[in-house]
Amino acid sequence: MTTLRSEAQLAAARAIASRTEDLFRLSGALKEGHFLLKSGKHSERYLEKFLVLQDTAATSELCGFWAARHRAPDGSPLVDLVAGPTTGGVVLAFETARQLGVRSIFAEEVKDPDGTTRREFRRGFTIAPGERVLLVDDILTTGGSLLAMLPAVEAFGGEIVSCAVMADRSGGLASLTSPKTGRNYPLSALWQLQLPTYEPGAETCPACKAGIPLHAPGSTGTAAG
Repeated sequence: MTTLRSEAQLAAARAIASRTEDLFRLSGALKEGHFLLKSGKHSERYLEKFLVLQDTAATSELCGFWAARHRAPDGSPLVDLVAGPTTGGVVLAFETARQLGVRSIFAEEVKDPDGTTRREFRRGFTIAPGERVLLVDDILTTGGSLLAMLPAVEAFGGEIVSCAVMADRSGGLASLTSPKTGRNYPLSALWQLQLPTYEPGAETCPACKAGIPLHAPGSTGTAAG
């Protein structure tokens, strides 16, 4: 029985991954070229998540996969709230929470006087001690955005049930260990793919070596030089 259940779960996960990839391709969100990532590294392929998130039906469908995983057999939610980082995580947290019938909040990036950055819940957002939290985000490369959210939730005493992303472009290599407590949190992705990243420079990046113009996608969408 356990084997059959595991096989069914694997088949369901493969179907979700295939559907997620289809939605990215249909929206034109999977791009090829020479891109500067938020991490500072370069890549020859880039996932422009907002081309998916602008489609309300696609976004609702993707968030529905998460909602289904965090709903008890009787339909009740297994979490008390859904949280995401700005910017894309705001949309995803809201829609997932809407489907589960729970609260949605988001964490913003703030800079301390010493120049370091962190995530913080502002605008009156709070988490009660022991509240069950689902963290969601769009694209995971190094996991930096979610990693920065862990201490923010822990500071309130929230219980992080799981962390979920639409696409994990690390090929499953990323992990989420809190820099504050050292606790490791479960991470899942609707779609997992291997998109290599490179340090800048002709010696390490094939696109740099080929002289392909570098673009900084995202909020600017402009060439980086």
